[in-house]
Amino acid sequence: MRTVFKGQDRFQQLVVRAKAENWKALPIGQRTAAVGQAMVGTPYRSFTLEIDNRVESPSVNFTGLDCWTFFETALAFARMLDEPETNWTPAQLLRYIEIDRYRHAECTGDYLSRLHYLEDWLYDNDRRGLVSDLTRSLGGVSVPHSAREMTNGWRHYRYLVHNRGLLRPLAEMEAEVSSRSLYEIPKGRVAAIESRLRSGDIIGIVSRDGRHTSVRATSHVGLALRTADGTIHFMHASAPHNYGRVVIDTRLSNYLYRYSSDTGILVARPLR
Repeated sequence: MRTVFKGQDRFQQLVVRAKAENWKALPIGQRTAAVGQAMVGTPYRSFTLEIDNRVESPSVNFTGLDCWTFFETALAFARMLDEPETNWTPAQLLRYIEIDRYRHAECTGDYLSRLHYLEDWLYDNDRRGLVSDLTRSLGGVSVPHSAREMTNGWRHYRYLVHNRGLLRPLAEMEAEVSSRSLYEIPKGRVAAIESRLRSGDIIGIVSRDGRHTSVRATSHVGLALRTADGTIHFMHASAPHNYGRVVIDTRLSNYLYRYSSDTGILVARPLR
C-alpha cells in the first residue's frame, strides 16, 4: 500500500467531509464535482502512475494530481460512496480506480491493460455503461485524429524505458485507437451547449497535433462545474507552467480560447 496509495491522511479527510456533508445523497455527477471541489489546491504532479519498472497496478496519489488522475480519482471516490460506510477504504477506492482505468475493468499487471488515451477510455467506459458519450448528441463532428504521443515520447515513460518490447504492441494499440472515429464539439459551438452540461461531466480537450494542423489529439481533461451564478466552469489539474494545482478555472467556453491549438471538447457523463 505504501507504493500504490499515497496521501492516506488526505483520503481520510475526504471521507470525514463526505459523511458530514452527505455527499452520498447527491447524484453521481454532482457527487463527483463535490469531490473535485474538495481537491482544489492539490499540487500538480506528472507521471504518478509510473510506480514500478515492470508491474502495472491500480494506484492513487492524493499528494499530487495530473489532469487524468484528478478526474478519475474524483469519480472513483464518488462511486465508492455507494458502498456502506465501512467500505470507504483505500482498498475499495483502488478497486473503483481499477474499474475505471483498465480495459474491461481488469488490471492484468500488464502495462497495456491500462487505458492510456482519453478517447480509448471513453470508448471502453461508454461500452461498459459507466459513462455516456454525449459528444455527438451535443453537436459533435468527426475529425481526423492520431493517438501516437506515447510511441513518440516513450523515453518519458518509466515502463517503456525498462520494457522496450512493449513498443510494438503499444503502436498496435495506438493504431487501433486511431482507427476509430473521434468526435469533437468545435469550440465555437461550446457556449451554445453549456446550458446542457452538468456538474461532474467529464470534459476532454481536443487539440491540433503539433506537426499536422488538420489532425486532432486529446490533450487535456477536467470536470464541468456549474457555479452559483449558473455558469459552467472548467475544473482541472493545471500544469506547472500555468497554475500548478487543481483549480476552478474560467467559464469553459472562454477557457478554450486561451490556447489557439485547442479546437473543441468531448463530453462524457457519469452514469454510475
